[in-house]
Amino acid sequence: MTLQGTLLIGQQTVTGTQDEIHAINPATGDVLEPGYRGGSRSDVEQACKLADAAFDQYRETSLETRAHFLETIADEIEAIGADLTERGVAESGLPKARLEGERGRTCGQLRLFAAVVRAGEWLDVRHDPALPERQPMPRADLRQRHIPLGPVAVFGASNFPLAFSVAGGDTASALAAGCPVVVKGHSAHPGTSELVGRAIQRAVAKCELPEGVFSLLFGSGKEIGQALVADPRIKAVGFTGSRSGGTALMATAQARPEPIPVYAEMSSINPVFLMPEALKARGTAIAESFVASLNMGAGQFCTNPGLVVGLKGADLDAFVATAGDAVKASAAQTMLTPGIHEAYRSGVNELSGNACVNEVARGQTNDGPHSCQTALFTASAHDFLTQEALQSEIFGSASLVIECRDSDEMQRVAEQLEGQLTATLQLDDGDLDAAKRLMPALERRVGRIMANGWPTGVEVGHAMVHGGPYPATSDSRTTSVGSAAIYRFLRPVCYQDLPAGLLPEALRDSNPFNVSRLIDGKRES
Repeated sequence: MTLQGTLLIGQQTVTGTQDEIHAINPATGDVLEPGYRGGSRSDVEQACKLADAAFDQYRETSLETRAHFLETIADEIEAIGADLTERGVAESGLPKARLEGERGRTCGQLRLFAAVVRAGEWLDVRHDPALPERQPMPRADLRQRHIPLGPVAVFGASNFPLAFSVAGGDTASALAAGCPVVVKGHSAHPGTSELVGRAIQRAVAKCELPEGVFSLLFGSGKEIGQALVADPRIKAVGFTGSRSGGTALMATAQARPEPIPVYAEMSSINPVFLMPEALKARGTAIAESFVASLNMGAGQFCTNPGLVVGLKGADLDAFVATAGDAVKASAAQTMLTPGIHEAYRSGVNELSGNACVNEVARGQTNDGPHSCQTALFTASAHDFLTQEALQSEIFGSASLVIECRDSDEMQRVAEQLEGQLTATLQLDDGDLDAAKRLMPALERRVGRIMANGWPTGVEVGHAMVHGGPYPATSDSRTTSVGSAAIYRFLRPVCYQDLPAGLLPEALRDSNPFNVSRLIDGKRES
């Protein structure tokens, strides 16, 4: 499949007029063709105009039509075949197996949301029938459903070229909700983005939907992204990236005459708490599995375990020694982009240069231009509690072990954490009371709490929460993974005493969508 290096605006292919973007193979440093000329403000204007024009028709498509559209996108992505994984490998440095698995997750998400759309529970249909004889005041006929917010801007992520990019979770959930999507493709993998974007474009045409349901823009720098968020027709934003990038978009969204929600996933160090009995009984095994999780994907996961907390003593010393040996044996891995590699190198060097931090071990190196050398450090809980810099995320295979004098100091560490995507408890039966003491602090600060596992590897399902208090995300009430992600792009509307001819289909007495309803406070299947 030949890449054209163009923007996709509705059903049109448009050559940009701004600075050219080239992907770089991070494993070799080679510049990849073709170049992608960035879009202009007029391109943003056209994409948003088409999205706005498509909204009212698309949001009222039948549940079956919309579900079939999502499934068609998945089919079209799979039909790309090896071209997609080959380009993804070249642009990201990720291994082929990882890209193939990520394509499976991407298509699985789309099909999950197709099933969610068909079930219709997201409509949250409610009906309080009129009570004209009620005293002292009659009750009007009240009906409620959820409707989509409007066109959504989605920003592709650097670390997931497929699952958090053009057809990733934000796009899938927004389209499922009935929102047209304008994607700002990530500059690190424009070719992968174009291939997936054309798959969505084909699905729009095959399903005979309005062309403005989907557009894909490219642009270096901040201009296109900021213009997209500032456009009055955009009603919500999905973003995965740095804290600085997310907060910049939040500021733009809030400065608009009509502020809009930004669902930004930004920064998390995902603490792991080593409870005493588990550490004593299984310290070696925990240390080895910890380093395996730390090294997964060169640590370029938002759920990477960047902080480990334990009680100072012989058991923690043995854990650190075992983990250090595993780090020393860790092979260097290619990082996603030159920029990410430089930020990792800078963060590790800054931590290593901190007088309060002890460097335990570094991993192996290689001759690759953008390779990640695994790093492990320790620091005291006292220094962690007094130095804000020790809570900073290092995006890559680096982690800091915090040595606590006692359980009270471990509690203080938990209480001082910023908002996190995950927290992990490594515990045995004898640790339950101590873990219970930590739970309230973790629940206030974390989106997902797990026991005796590792946070890398996020299951896409109905109960998953991939979110958390700031700065993990910009809105702790939501998730960006799993079927509940659809609710980010919906809002409730109440219909009072409307004649039957004006009621939306979902709210009619005959229940034509055959969805679960709450009738006068009682659930009706």
